Amino acid sequence: MLVNLRDICAIAEQNNMAIASFNTPSLEAVRAAIDAAEKTGYPVILSHAEGHDPFAPLNVIGPAMVALAERSSALVCVHLDHCEHLSYMRRALEIGFTGAMFDGSFTPYEENVANSQRAADMCAAFDAGLECELGSMGSREAGARDEGGTAEESGAVYTDPVQAEEFINSTGLDILACSFGTVHGIYKGEPHLNFDVLTDIRKRVNTPLVMHGGSGVSDEDYHKAINAGIRKINYYTYGVKFAGDAVRSLIAEREAQSSDAIVYWHDMTVAAYERLVDDFTNVVTVFANGAQPLA
Repeated sequence: MLVNLRDICAIAEQNNMAIASFNTPSLEAVRAAIDAAEKTGYPVILSHAEGHDPFAPLNVIGPAMVALAERSSALVCVHLDHCEHLSYMRRALEIGFTGAMFDGSFTPYEENVANSQRAADMCAAFDAGLECELGSMGSREAGARDEGGTAEESGAVYTDPVQAEEFINSTGLDILACSFGTVHGIYKGEPHLNFDVLTDIRKRVNTPLVMHGGSGVSDEDYHKAINAGIRKINYYTYGVKFAGDAVRSLIAEREAQSSDAIVYWHDMTVAAYERLVDDFTNVVTVFANGAQPLA
């Protein structure tokens, strides 16, 4: 069942859980995310990042995401992730996306507010939920990526709770992505998360919060973040790494059996899909934070 970003985050609020938001730039990833949701009974968000368009064009993957979400027995939101261009956002909304993130975090504050307001007007016209970002994790999801490091090494700027309150009230957003110590890509070392940022924002405004750079965080810290107000967690890098590892193992196994072994593409897609299902099933269960299945 296709649901709105606002509604799926309201469900997360009511159940003190977070919804897993999987970037799905392949049919295998889309299927794995939906299958994990149906298997566990928890809602899920299918996301497409603007930065993934070179290898998963929006006009190809987007309609498939919407169609499969509509057919699913699970609650599924189809969401545009890290969009920096409003023209791209309109294309996603016209396809049928029920949520969108405008990312103006790399622009001056006043420009971020102005463009986020424009995004809010656009989403309202399509009855879609809006996510915006304030603060920076240093590495840029839609641009050149810094694969790893820590928040300090990547030049992260933690979200200012006072400014966050003003930003939320000024833009009309539905959920806020904030920076509190996570980074995009593979995390080197142990994450050091500042949960005070989350609790301070939630004391000021009762708005669902979003964790980007969710890979590499411990289950314990996931639960601390959820209890502090995180309602959506983006997860991508480790999932596709594990899928890649599964493909490498398949090739190595076949080549060990025969030096001239043939490994067909469909064999690799099956290996990747099966590993993604296992990983996504675990992730949505951890993010449920003890809540009972909803379907």
